[in-house]
Amino acid sequence: MSEETANTPETPTPETAAIVQVGPTSSWLTENGFEHTALEADHSGVELIRVEPEYLLPIATALYANGFNYLQCQGAYDLGPGKELVSFYHLIKVADNVEKAEEVRLKVFLPRENPRVPSVYWIWKAADWQERESYDMYGIIYEGHPNLKRLLMPEDWIGWPLRKDYVSPEFYELQDAY
Repeated sequence: MSEETANTPETPTPETAAIVQVGPTSSWLTENGFEHTALEADHSGVELIRVEPEYLLPIATALYANGFNYLQCQGAYDLGPGKELVSFYHLIKVADNVEKAEEVRLKVFLPRENPRVPSVYWIWKAADWQERESYDMYGIIYEGHPNLKRLLMPEDWIGWPLRKDYVSPEFYELQDAY
């Protein structure tokens, strides 16, 4: 599939594939030999790019070198029970004397069972707690993260509370609460 066709976040079929306008960042990645898929821009016009997990670090490093020096947000979401998890990265080019900053969002689609993706902590330190939160709520393993452990839930919590198929325990005993 060429970079000019995009897939919906769910499993693509010929009926769901659509032609999208390829943005400047996707064009730059293609010119420089980086494998990716351009997705339809979001409601505010931010360019979306689908990246396979094994290409995240090379693409993230190239984008950093190309001026995307600010990781505004890293997060995750669940496409639904039995569907994929998504880890996303909203990047901005911060530069002086620029009227409108350039933005791009990378999306990495991961299987529900054993979702693993490289950590971008070593490129953008701001990913530290954001990746920990995505791990804590969705169970995505950020390989190479220096301190990947629960952030919001107790360390002995079982499960991933923001997954759409999560079943909340009927009782959780607080130990040493007083």
